[in-house]
Amino acid sequence: MATVEAPAAYRDVWAVPAFRVVFVSRVVAVAADMLRIVALSVLVFTASGSAWLAALTYGVGFLPQVVGGLLLGSLADRVRARPLIVAGYLAECAAAVALAALPLPAWLCLTVVAVVAAGTPVFGGAANRVVADVLTGDAFVLGRSLIGMAAGGAQLLGLACGGVAVATLGARHALFVCAACHLGAALLVRRGLPDLPAPPAAGVSAVRQSWSTVAGLLSDPVVRRLLLVQWLPCAFVVGAEALLVAYAGERGFPPAAFGALLACSPLGMLAGQFVVGRLVRPAVRRRLVAPLILVLGVPPVLLALDPPLLACAAAMATSGVGFAYSLGVQRPFLDAVPGPVRGQAFGLLSTGLMTFQGLGPALFGGLAQATTVHAAITLAGAATAATAVLVPRRPADGAGQRRHRSGPGWTGHSRRRIRERVARRAST
Repeated sequence: MATVEAPAAYRDVWAVPAFRVVFVSRVVAVAADMLRIVALSVLVFTASGSAWLAALTYGVGFLPQVVGGLLLGSLADRVRARPLIVAGYLAECAAAVALAALPLPAWLCLTVVAVVAAGTPVFGGAANRVVADVLTGDAFVLGRSLIGMAAGGAQLLGLACGGVAVATLGARHALFVCAACHLGAALLVRRGLPDLPAPPAAGVSAVRQSWSTVAGLLSDPVVRRLLLVQWLPCAFVVGAEALLVAYAGERGFPPAAFGALLACSPLGMLAGQFVVGRLVRPAVRRRLVAPLILVLGVPPVLLALDPPLLACAAAMATSGVGFAYSLGVQRPFLDAVPGPVRGQAFGLLSTGLMTFQGLGPALFGGLAQATTVHAAITLAGAATAATAVLVPRRPADGAGQRRHRSGPGWTGHSRRRIRERVARRAST
């Protein structure tokens, strides 16, 4: 008889002390990052008078993550998690102090942020490895969901409070507040997170292991599809969201409606993550991945019909609910990668998310420039919905786990292939 995976509850996740430490420190750090973005944008614009440089501060922390993930991502699996996470928060603290205290030119300010951002996949991968180690079964999925929801809320709060802090304290003093937040997160991790043992030492350099592991992950068809199904829908729908202000302007909506439209998708995302995570069983979540991707992509297409403002808001809120599809992908992704490279796998996942979400607005913004805003939003929504075909087919619940115990199923084969490919590449 097939074994049905028991659903977890958020209270089960919150009861794990190590998770609480990772959760709280992450939320504080995300809010501090948003405060830094606002304060540094004001500081750079004041110093340079360049709107382009001020806008660049919003994206300068994304692309360097690709370099860090490819060259140093394996450190997330080679070094003990606690000192690695602490080092990441201290680096953010030191960068904020330098930006606040030193009269740096704009290009050097951006360079400091970019250098620290290159380490984000390493520090973030170590934190995600801790979550995967301390939470089992469905609790892991809910833990990731809880961190995602809280991080989204922290982003909104950080951006909202960032403007108030800069107006009240000034940009440089606001950066000192940012530094204090990162220092607090580092102290919380240092005092509250158990010093989990480091994985067995690898016999190759960190750079060589990073390259070989990334190549092994991307060359495995199951892992590659699980990565793409988490990267591409988000990239395409964020491309549609990035055009909402231009769309509202073309429709003649009042200025107050611009922010309201932008807020609808995050609100829908929070509602969808909570409802699907709390009320839907794990097996059903996995079957809902493709339908929820359609929910994510179809509503932006409907904006081409020029519905009234309230209908536009409802469409974008409905689209946000579709982000809950990720809850059905996270456990298969965890099962598909070998334990010794979990940290780097999650670092690769987050790096790809940041990179593709940066490329999506650029791609569809350029398309809107070449055609029309309506056409670009329609295409972005259609592309989002089309990614539902990437969802891997997997055995029925219970059957895959039985095969994994008696012999490798699709996740077992994925793990074995990745280990073999990593070993071959590291030895050559």
